[in-house]
Amino acid sequence: MLQQEIFQVDDPGWIRGLARAHPWATLISHTAGRGLVVSHLPVLVADEGEDTEDAVLTLVGHLARTDAGKHELGSHEVVVVLQGPHGYISPVWYKETPHVPTWNFTVLHVHGRPEVLGPTDTYDVLSATVDHLEDRFPEPWRLAQVDAYAHRIAAAVTGFRLTATRVTAKAKLSQDEREEVVLRLVRALESGQPYASPELARTMRDIRRKP
Repeated sequence: MLQQEIFQVDDPGWIRGLARAHPWATLISHTAGRGLVVSHLPVLVADEGEDTEDAVLTLVGHLARTDAGKHELGSHEVVVVLQGPHGYISPVWYKETPHVPTWNFTVLHVHGRPEVLGPTDTYDVLSATVDHLEDRFPEPWRLAQVDAYAHRIAAAVTGFRLTATRVTAKAKLSQDEREEVVLRLVRALESGQPYASPELARTMRDIRRKP
């Protein structure tokens, strides 16, 4: 990923926050047998310690056992891509020229060699994933409600733990524009017009407040 200093993010709290809020990920492997293999799956932040600069990001996830085999999971390094808020920015919104269309986005690349988990730990990952996604509901559903069935289908699933050897985070959110221009874009993203995205608008506001 092309990285420019103005868009680079090193804040561990921001990085973990993106991963927690946007768990749907893309797993990319370069395998000996099949070349590039790509899968889509949910992942969780496993280390819930302090978000310090020296803290190592660890993710856990799961995918179908057949897919794990295609990835040759555990035998080489992989990349997990997590996409945060993003959206189209129309040149009309700038209200000045010259400007061209662009795409604002936030993204996280996590590199590392996955550790393949056994059946018990894999089930724990499945249960934790359900808990993380269900906790927004006033009465969350739990995997234990279908315990026997869940254990039966879990046999076809492979869990993994990925301790990051390298993390690249990027937030391209119009940091190269003047403050008044950014505010125009934010207001447009908060409106009801095409390509409006309140979540992207909030993210742009938040990134401007950071030192």
